[in-house]
Amino acid sequence: MEKYIGWIMSLLLIGFLLGEGASAEEQPNVIYIMADDMGYADLGCYGQEKIQTPRIDALAAKGLRFTQHYAGTSVCAPTRCSLMTGLHTGHTFIRANSPGYPDGQTPIPEGTETIGRMMQRVGYRTACIGKWGLGSAHDSGYAVKQGFDEFFGYYDQRHAHNYYPDHLWRNDQRVELDKKTYSHDLLTAEAIRFIEENKKRPFFLYLPYCIPHAKFQVPELGIYADKPWTKNQKAQAAMITRMDRDVGAIADKLRELGIDKNTLILFTSDHGTHGAAGAKDFFQASGPLRSIKRSMYEGGLRVPLVAYWPGTIQPGGTTDHLSAFWDMMPTLADLSGGKPKGEHDGISFVPTLLGEAANQKQHEYLYFELYEGNMNRAIRMGKWKGVIPNLKKDTFQLFDLETDLGESQNIAAAHPKIVATLRAKMAEAHRESPIWNLKSNGFNLKAACEATGIELPKRNKK
Repeated sequence: MEKYIGWIMSLLLIGFLLGEGASAEEQPNVIYIMADDMGYADLGCYGQEKIQTPRIDALAAKGLRFTQHYAGTSVCAPTRCSLMTGLHTGHTFIRANSPGYPDGQTPIPEGTETIGRMMQRVGYRTACIGKWGLGSAHDSGYAVKQGFDEFFGYYDQRHAHNYYPDHLWRNDQRVELDKKTYSHDLLTAEAIRFIEENKKRPFFLYLPYCIPHAKFQVPELGIYADKPWTKNQKAQAAMITRMDRDVGAIADKLRELGIDKNTLILFTSDHGTHGAAGAKDFFQASGPLRSIKRSMYEGGLRVPLVAYWPGTIQPGGTTDHLSAFWDMMPTLADLSGGKPKGEHDGISFVPTLLGEAANQKQHEYLYFELYEGNMNRAIRMGKWKGVIPNLKKDTFQLFDLETDLGESQNIAAAHPKIVATLRAKMAEAHRESPIWNLKSNGFNLKAACEATGIELPKRNKK
């Protein structure tokens, strides 16, 4: 009887959260923290043995750990576009890290429906603090135009590779720095300031940290100083532990302000590990998964996701629910009372957060593509994983993830019907883009400039 009553109450809570236009008292705060280039197994709670992450591990122990969560794709800009828009990379405007702009990457167009814009419509105060990578302060991708009341950090991903910069950006204003201040610490301070200033109203804080991206800069090596490791290995570990400390500081601030039970913290990574300084082999950052960032194998795509919401999420849980970045749009819609405008590819995982797996809708498949290097695609459908590692050669690889998590045995020849099915689903998921295609060898700068209203750089006007 008690179990039945609990089930009914959970259903009522879901219905309560789904209601469009919920009052401020009913809307939970959401803090979405995303590491940069952190591997699936870089956290203790995911099997890391050399790097210490006690604060995030504690959140996992008191919350919910996802074991089959996927990034938008395996590099920075397109995975961020997928997260912000609720679209997989067969539909996103951005499908690679694109060069050619003087002040950042390809911007998302004006009027793009983003998580930030959706949350604003239902009364949330929104902030992006960290690495944006979807435009600059001077084009259509400007974060304040794309649903965020506040922005502080790096617009340009290339700029974000230096943790002792000469400037950052606050909205459209350049903030001069002395090249001696560790930017990560500034981002954390800004995040805590935003939380304090908005403690009495619902807020959405998107905190895309820049570490541990492979620029091995950190103020001190701490507990790793005397390890018999290389300098870069020490720095890699120290960056992750420093980020762990600061995630803990944010959780502490929520408790201090008395808003922790009304705040959902989500912690993840933008894609797999960079692989430098022994990240893949020495630290085993991909764990049992194959490969690293820019790959369509599991080590490039599968990422940790820790969800912590005291009093709502039952502690110590683990879920194998198949989810991805584009699920965040409908999930936050359900939690906030919002409603996405236009199409999205996601499925809300609120039932999973609430411990009601029986009510959780499932994806038929997850789809990924990337127009860098060899250009590649992948699909996950149940236990099957299909990979095209080089679109120009169009060779299809098939793996059974139930028996071969490390994707070591290509069994495509033995399962032609499965291959045909996955190829058909890939074709269904892919939408042609004038910007990202094989004909232009991945990226068409002229088409991108035309779509975003940016003047084509003179050197490209031939």
